[in-house]
Amino acid sequence: MPGTIDLLVIGGGANGAGIARDAAGRGLSVLLVERGDLGGATSSNSSKLVHGGLRYLEHREFRLVREALAEREVLLRTAPHIVWPMRFVLPHVPDMRPRWMLRTGLFLYDNLAKRVTLPGSQALDFRTHPWGAPLNGAATHGFAYSDAWVEDSRLVILNARDAAARGAEVRVRTRFIGAARDAEGWTVTLEAEGGQRETIRARAIANAAGPWVMQALQDTGVKAPDRIRLVRGSHIVVPALYEGDQAYILQNDDRRVVFVIPYEGRFTLIGTTDVPHDPDSGPPRCTPEEAAYLCRAVSRQFRKPVTPEDIVWTYSGVRPLHDDGAENPSAVTRDYVLKMDRSAAPLLSVFGGKITTYRRLAEDAATQLCDALGRPRPAWTAGSTLPGGDLGGLSAQAFLAAAAARYPFLPADRLARLFHCYGGELDQVLGGAASAGELGEDLGGGITERELDWMVRNEWVRAPDDALWRRTKRGLHMTPAERDRFAVAFQGLAQVA
Repeated sequence: MPGTIDLLVIGGGANGAGIARDAAGRGLSVLLVERGDLGGATSSNSSKLVHGGLRYLEHREFRLVREALAEREVLLRTAPHIVWPMRFVLPHVPDMRPRWMLRTGLFLYDNLAKRVTLPGSQALDFRTHPWGAPLNGAATHGFAYSDAWVEDSRLVILNARDAAARGAEVRVRTRFIGAARDAEGWTVTLEAEGGQRETIRARAIANAAGPWVMQALQDTGVKAPDRIRLVRGSHIVVPALYEGDQAYILQNDDRRVVFVIPYEGRFTLIGTTDVPHDPDSGPPRCTPEEAAYLCRAVSRQFRKPVTPEDIVWTYSGVRPLHDDGAENPSAVTRDYVLKMDRSAAPLLSVFGGKITTYRRLAEDAATQLCDALGRPRPAWTAGSTLPGGDLGGLSAQAFLAAAAARYPFLPADRLARLFHCYGGELDQVLGGAASAGELGEDLGGGITERELDWMVRNEWVRAPDDALWRRTKRGLHMTPAERDRFAVAFQGLAQVA
């Protein structure tokens, strides 16, 4: 990217990719740098929910809940292939929260923001309703309400792809080393994966480095205007505990909640914890204590107990929460704070946030950055679909039915998986194949040569794990030996691509 760019975005998670997309769509020249893989940290290790945050009502965060509920509708509309409705079952445990409190909370949840897509809450009698079957009978009544699921790592990729389509440059495995400031802009040093360094000029910087936001500030020489708290959220995956598409939200005896969610067709996802994370301890890992905590929370209320021996996979993410002084990690706000330093060339830093409100955060950030650069432009992303989100006016179900007629050789589960990755771009990925053979060899987990070629050429896949654990979750469906074979095949195909 020759010359001086308008905006350098540091960090390729949901917030950084969202800011890059929004700013590029407003006409700024943008460079996004990510030191690892896009969405490789917090944004691919969430609970994968687009939700208002029912429990935030207890902390009186009504504005945050209202904004998140409104964003839920935006994402359901603009990315229907990776965001879809999910019904949540909330058992009533009398010694934790009285029924009137749950009813009141759900009434607010239904009405704080306009619902277009999702049904409202309802009371359930578990003695007769089938959703009570997986429970152990300790709770005889409960409630159901609506939220949504999101393929979190794909949300990041689609924002980055749209940013690139609008002129942004996206560089993965590129480290931000530091920046020197003057009245006209920033002199920035970047380092590629091989160690080569490069100096560029940028008029403004958006620091969306997530857990590393303080380090990035230090590397700019600017005093941090705020603080973050690093809180680890761990999840476990076990073989499916029940049939059905419904999820459960369990009240735990420490007054936290634990989600139990259908996952990848064959599994159940359980999370999350809220544990202070020491950055010096290395990458986040689900500790034995956290795994045991989640197992106990489910076993207290489910008919089928869960033990650590049942766990087939774990993952952990670090939430960089804005430090609002709360003592309990679970009470720390999930709201975001943007800090703009305009003492010379603009520097905007992102503190906190949650994946549900990433688009709104990006919109606020892009507005501030455009104003600081003297190039105000109107907001636009609320009405624009992400790549694959345009289904030609069809519902997801109708689109899938039409795709099944075009590709009768693809099993229904495989076609559904591809749809939930690529949506309206399905035909481009499959390349009009008339048979399974035309998709090339199955490299493992149902990933064909043609799909991998698409990911390498269009989605910045540079390593096997990028494809197996972030662009898809097919690694979960493979044995270690199968993953090793995929890695060997990947090296050969990636070099060709």
